[in-house]
Amino acid sequence: MKIINWNVNGLRACLKKGLMDFITSEDPDIMAFEEIKMTEDQLDVEFEGYYRYMNSAERKGYSGTMVLSKIKPLSVTFNIEGEDHPDEGRVITLEYEDFFFVAAYVPNSKDGLLRLPYRMIWEDDLRAHLMKLDKIKPVIYTGDLNVANEPIDLKNPDTNHFNAGFSDEERAKFKELLKAGFVDTYRELYPLKVEYSWWSYRMRARERNIGWRIDYFVVSERLMEKVEDSIIMHEVFGSDHCPVKLLVNL
Repeated sequence: MKIINWNVNGLRACLKKGLMDFITSEDPDIMAFEEIKMTEDQLDVEFEGYYRYMNSAERKGYSGTMVLSKIKPLSVTFNIEGEDHPDEGRVITLEYEDFFFVAAYVPNSKDGLLRLPYRMIWEDDLRAHLMKLDKIKPVIYTGDLNVANEPIDLKNPDTNHFNAGFSDEERAKFKELLKAGFVDTYRELYPLKVEYSWWSYRMRARERNIGWRIDYFVVSERLMEKVEDSIIMHEVFGSDHCPVKLLVNL
């Protein structure tokens, strides 16, 4: 099974940059998107051969997630349980016969870590959601998780230590998730490999490869033995993120 995730930073913009050709070429079984920045009524293309599920933010032109699936899931749910979560379209959960698939766009803590307190609540509720699912069947969790877990996961760790995406608090929450029975597939397979999945649009960052690895495939521990590869598709353009791909025997 081939699964791809991509923060497209605007679905309409990415469609104009060859997204349909990319989907046709890769032919994934499941593909998830973050930052679609649109609603159902604004989408005027068909993804032939796929069931489509969209979770749009209440705020126009902001956030949002979408999943395409060749296989019709047993059930689909949106968002996560918990109090005080604004309607930002951040999570889609699909149940299949042998696993759950969760696509998420984790909230950014913002400059000065202004949104860090909310991020901490969101992380706890998301982890509880994944653990609840994991008790039923294995989980594949993917998305723009907005955290570089270790210094190897970003170009300049020393100067970003107190910035969003590399704060001690955010990294600690990700480590809590891993300790709860989940595996970062890419780092498990490639402990010392240096690749990034996001680059700022400023200062020719992508050209200079000054980036961060913040897009992940995380799986239940018992599913890791079925993972064939976890790939960062850094040669693919169309967004400030590149796609990531999981090959798994399911």
